[in-house]
Amino acid sequence: MVKRIAVVVSQGQSNNPVKRDMEEEIVAALMMEPGIDVTVIPHLYDLKSDGTGMVALSGIAGNMIILSWLYERAARWVLDRNGICGHVGESLIQHEDDDEEEAELDEDKDRVIQQREIPNRKIYCLDLQVENSPQPYIEEVKRIASENSAEVVNLMNWVGGDATPEQLERFQNPTNDTALAGDGTLATPDSPTEPATATRIEGEAGRRWYPVIDYSRCTNCMECIDFCLFGVYGIDTAETILVEQPDSCRKGCPACSRVCPENAIIFPQHKSPAIAGAPVDAGALKIDLSKLFGAPEDGRSAEELAVAERDEQLLAAGREAVGNRVGVPKRQTTAEPRDELDDLIDQLDELDI
Repeated sequence: MVKRIAVVVSQGQSNNPVKRDMEEEIVAALMMEPGIDVTVIPHLYDLKSDGTGMVALSGIAGNMIILSWLYERAARWVLDRNGICGHVGESLIQHEDDDEEEAELDEDKDRVIQQREIPNRKIYCLDLQVENSPQPYIEEVKRIASENSAEVVNLMNWVGGDATPEQLERFQNPTNDTALAGDGTLATPDSPTEPATATRIEGEAGRRWYPVIDYSRCTNCMECIDFCLFGVYGIDTAETILVEQPDSCRKGCPACSRVCPENAIIFPQHKSPAIAGAPVDAGALKIDLSKLFGAPEDGRSAEELAVAERDEQLLAAGREAVGNRVGVPKRQTTAEPRDELDDLIDQLDELDI
């Protein structure tokens, strides 16, 4: 039995011929596979929330595989900030330096993700930066599609025993299976086994730069909104931090990510892997933030570098530099638990004496 699955190929920001050839080979191969609907979009990170590309992705209701030139973590949370959510689909394509046993996050802290209701579907994010040829991605998509079909079969639960031929036919050829038509609208395929043509979404506005929040790490501490002075962050009706004005972010500035105690802020296009969304050992965050975030060799800490970056952007915008007088935590989070002395220090800070 074949169950249709949506595959999205996100193109690179540049017209690099090597990248384009790789994308096209993947698309051409997948177009011939039964049960796969292929959509080609401009670079995922650059899509506007109300643009054609993101609207098309929002119309995909079932499991999804997205291939992009972004770290898996970055791609997942770019989708999330646009309301495209699901459970993590595990991929066999991983960076060689990924930690096989990444340290668990502190279980004593409440994460924003714990308050969410996650849709009953899987989203698989494949990083096109890992392999140098298209074949591993083609095989991985086929494996996931096959796994998807197997899971559907295993979940079939017929009252009173085996399915009748009529029930099986309706299950194999459901009337609500959808795919993207050539004009970007949703259409019903004739059969789940019919190979699909690729839908292409035309390019939108140019390159963007804005932060993305990883809510599986975020504790809603609000340090980012206190630190950023450009109006990027806001709070929703549930008093949860969000990136409210993404295009107010200063291009190239990752300062807020350096002061986040949980490494929950991602800038997908930054040159430092930890800031760009690479897998990060949670324990390492509390040991050496400076090395992790690529602090310069002059001995400055991640916090000091963040302050310098923010001042640089303030001056470039014709505003006054504020140094560490505004929005800088008195202490970076450490591995040591809070005690009565910590509470006393906080009380003294509030007195502002």
